[in-house]
Amino acid sequence: MSDAASGASQNVIAGTVLIVVAFFFVAVMSAFGKAAASVPASVLVFFQNAISLVIMLPWMLAHGDRALKTERLPLHIVRALSGMVSQALFFVAVKHMSLVDAVLLVNAAPLFIPLVVLVWLRTPIATMVWAGLVIGFAGVLLILHPSPALLHNPAALIAAAAALFSAIALVTVNQLSSTDQPNVILFYYFLISTIAAAPLAIFGWSTPDPQDWWFLIGVGVFMAMAQLFIILAYRHAPAQSIAPFNYSVVVFSGLIGWLVWNHVPDRLALLGIVLVCAGGIVSIMFGGRPMQGHPLGHGHWRLNAASARAGPDERGKQEERA
Repeated sequence: MSDAASGASQNVIAGTVLIVVAFFFVAVMSAFGKAAASVPASVLVFFQNAISLVIMLPWMLAHGDRALKTERLPLHIVRALSGMVSQALFFVAVKHMSLVDAVLLVNAAPLFIPLVVLVWLRTPIATMVWAGLVIGFAGVLLILHPSPALLHNPAALIAAAAALFSAIALVTVNQLSSTDQPNVILFYYFLISTIAAAPLAIFGWSTPDPQDWWFLIGVGVFMAMAQLFIILAYRHAPAQSIAPFNYSVVVFSGLIGWLVWNHVPDRLALLGIVLVCAGGIVSIMFGGRPMQGHPLGHGHWRLNAASARAGPDERGKQEERA
């Protein structure tokens, strides 16, 4: 094996480890959201974004405030609001269903991305992606258990809606990544989401219990940690190599749900989990760059190390060559 090939292999391994750690943090963050059962979703979303903004601000400002300028503010607003709505819906849903089912349904975003791209960008859906969608949505149906009971406890439908808004956020970030650096995208996401969630949090405010304060802090800290490790992962390896490992969050969520809440999925739910993960991975692998991203709508780092360091003009040239 050549030195170049060996180095590339080591980079993919490093990227894989980092992305798995990142989605472990996402699972922990989601568990904190479920544990804070008495805290309104608007308050959770506000603390999640405000704390993440404070923690990541030094990195975002590493090149000065001028580096945060953007000419695509409307698109940043769409990305922030869709991502914020996705998170709010998730926090609502996870309080009324098992952690693994809620996390899995939100992680069904890659199944919605081809549909969003088809409607928004008029990009046709490839045959293999259609196959992935059929497989994945079959799994979603197994988890939803369509029946009149959904009308009494629509938590699963709410989680699926969160996936749709996550997909919109991911497609928006994909558009932004052609001109704006990751620090710019994250800065406007956390800033706009914090501002938008503030009045909702004030309106729904009730003083949290002492233990709930720890959950609120945990939601923000682990969100920031997940973003940091995602950025590091995608500096080591391309999305197509490591994006399928996003679904490690389902494994971690299942373990946490079992250990903390004693939730054990039945056989039908396990089959649904396998199908959703398989369908999502097929969509990621065969859908091309517009389909690649990571769940929950928190970011999209498909650029390789060279393009991540390049400026907007040079990065645009690299995209054209790719």
